[in-house]
Amino acid sequence: MRLDLLGDQAVIAYCDSEAAAAQLAAALRCTRPAWCADIVQAYVSIAVYYDLAQIDPASAADWVAQSEPSSDAAPAEGPVHVIPCCYELGLDFDRIEKRTGLTRDAVIRLHADAIYTVYAIGFCPGFPYLGYLPDALTGIPRLDSPRTRVEAGSIGLTGRQTGIYTEVRPGGWNIIGRTPLVLVDVADGYFPLRTGDRVQFQPIDERRFRELEGCRLK
Repeated sequence: MRLDLLGDQAVIAYCDSEAAAAQLAAALRCTRPAWCADIVQAYVSIAVYYDLAQIDPASAADWVAQSEPSSDAAPAEGPVHVIPCCYELGLDFDRIEKRTGLTRDAVIRLHADAIYTVYAIGFCPGFPYLGYLPDALTGIPRLDSPRTRVEAGSIGLTGRQTGIYTEVRPGGWNIIGRTPLVLVDVADGYFPLRTGDRVQFQPIDERRFRELEGCRLK
């Protein structure tokens, strides 16, 4: 693990792998002191934000270093959230099928069978970057021209990742389906997914999508 200072607001730790970063983030959250304002994981890095009035940067860095789990510690595994996905609302199956050589049914089966880890949250509030796609679905580039509007709940994929547009946004990912669930409410402080959690998609039809539309993730 390598530590750097992020100005006078945070210590950032770089781990050897996403799994090691998830373990460290879990360990830090379990013993989070009052001076720690936030712990933010993004793939192999973890930023630990602190209150400079309560602790100096060197002491904050020492706390992070001392919290590193031993190499034989059990892997950290977050809870699995089952998120319904209406693949009937996918917009880019023709493109995905052409790039992968797979049938629509095979694409859906591969995407839904995998269990993904939330490795980062960003782009828009609550947007989870989920990894990693099955090998047969990897390598699909973003759209040549991004859409000016992607509906909230749209589930996209590109490269090795899949993700969920939690709000209406422009976007260039390949849209494979859409979830009816609300996954963020900024005003209410509702952010049910966090780094380290896991996600599996459950195929539903459009009728069930309409029945569940607007519900929150349980």
